[in-house]
Amino acid sequence: MNNYLTQQDIDNMKKEIEYRKVVVRKQRNEEVKEARAHGDLSENYEYKAAKRERGRNEGRIKYLERMIKTATIITDNTEAGEVGLGKLVDVYFIEDDMNIEYEIVTTMETDAINNKISIESPLGKMIYKKRVGDIVNIDSPDGEYSVRIQSIRKS
Repeated sequence: MNNYLTQQDIDNMKKEIEYRKVVVRKQRNEEVKEARAHGDLSENYEYKAAKRERGRNEGRIKYLERMIKTATIITDNTEAGEVGLGKLVDVYFIEDDMNIEYEIVTTMETDAINNKISIESPLGKMIYKKRVGDIVNIDSPDGEYSVRIQSIRKS
């Protein structure tokens, strides 16, 4: 699986990995060591919690390293009037008679609650490089629907 990421995304992930390896890993190991000193490990909640947090940190490091390894580095080469990375797009859902504004982002920035959709999502793929007024049919896991691009602007 390839992840479409910008060089800035890669750089940010490398910084997070470094921080987690140098700072967080040391903290988590100290927490485990301290909790282990409290006695009986079979009933020591602090020990179990510290080990779980250490595991989460290591899991996050592995996740970020895998994202970088499988990344396809992209740059936004869209024109001013086209849907592209870092642009706010007002999308009109024809069947629902509803407008929603989305920001088009990379995989690492996706945030559905704040309407940040990836260019890898079904909607993101189909509206990428489209222009105001274009009507696009989207095939999603929930069925097909149509949208019209209402406006495009830089975020």
